[in-house]
Amino acid sequence: MKLFEFEAKDILRKYGVKVPQSVLLEKGEQKPVEKIKQAGLEPPIVVKSQVLVAGRGKAGGIKIAKTWEEAEKLIEELFEKPIKGLKPRYLLIEEAIPHEKELYASIIIDRSERKPVILASQYGGMDIEQIAKEEPESIVRMYVDPFLGLKSYQARKIGKSIGLTGKVLNSFASFLIGLYNVFMDYDADLAESNPLGVTGDSVIPLDARLIIDDNSIYKHSDISERNLEDTGEYTEWEIKAREMNLAFVELDGDVGIIGNGAGLTMTTMDLVYLYGGKPANFLDIGGGAGKELVKTAVKFLIDLPKTKKIFMNIFGGITRCDEVAKGIIAALEELGGSSKPLVIRLSGTNEEEGRKILQENGIDAYTDPIEAVQKVVSL
Repeated sequence: MKLFEFEAKDILRKYGVKVPQSVLLEKGEQKPVEKIKQAGLEPPIVVKSQVLVAGRGKAGGIKIAKTWEEAEKLIEELFEKPIKGLKPRYLLIEEAIPHEKELYASIIIDRSERKPVILASQYGGMDIEQIAKEEPESIVRMYVDPFLGLKSYQARKIGKSIGLTGKVLNSFASFLIGLYNVFMDYDADLAESNPLGVTGDSVIPLDARLIIDDNSIYKHSDISERNLEDTGEYTEWEIKAREMNLAFVELDGDVGIIGNGAGLTMTTMDLVYLYGGKPANFLDIGGGAGKELVKTAVKFLIDLPKTKKIFMNIFGGITRCDEVAKGIIAALEELGGSSKPLVIRLSGTNEEEGRKILQENGIDAYTDPIEAVQKVVSL
């Protein structure tokens, strides 16, 4: 789960990291300039679009206002400006921090080494990706033992490697330790500041990004309670699916797809593409799905407006085909039937029992997935 810049900076602030003074505006607020003044900010100020994509600066989502009139105009403009297809619900208004230099610092997981790795560079800002390609030696890397954590001497060593000395080096080391503690405590996949500004004798994160492992969200009440509609990352139906504990991703086609197991579901999508169809979604009911989960998934896809037809591809290992069949019939009974064609492929555990349940209710099930895909695409 990606966090907004203002969320990432709020967390950094809790860990003792100095961040720019700021105020958050929500779309539709009355008298936004008055709110900014009450927060103690004065021009020049930075107006930042809060959308969950990288490259906001290049896309025109970050502007500096030198007067209150300019600030009012920019606030109105940025609330209506899509950044890579996303319109912001929030704007972050920050004090403009004069700085002499921009650095880069991030922490990610190197899965091959099973360790966090710190990346730092004396070059920060909008062109860091290009710099990394052209001058890979400018990116300093250091692995951290997750059992020992990041030590101050290691943080200072990284700072020295990117040319920092004196009080700036001390400030950088303190910042890096704070960033690392956030990274570990919040089960992050990424913690980043780009740019990390050097101002006087200290560093300050002018931007901050934090991506949390979805599987750990339940551990963090300050994140799990956020409104998913605010993020712009999820569609209305993806949010509904999350509330129903369905593993669902919405796509652009019209063939609704249900599979059991991520691999089988993705293979089913590939087959639909191969034979000329376009999947409307990815929906994985997982191994061992029982009647109730199957019923929920079938009803969900029948209700999904973009699906014109539905293909269920079930291979029963842990999953029992008779339970799947019972779930399908229960869904159809509750809905009073389906206005959308339903093509089913059943194979595996209790296959004959499942096929019999479906046939008793006037539904035929395929054994060959290719034949079933060709059928659903032709409808």
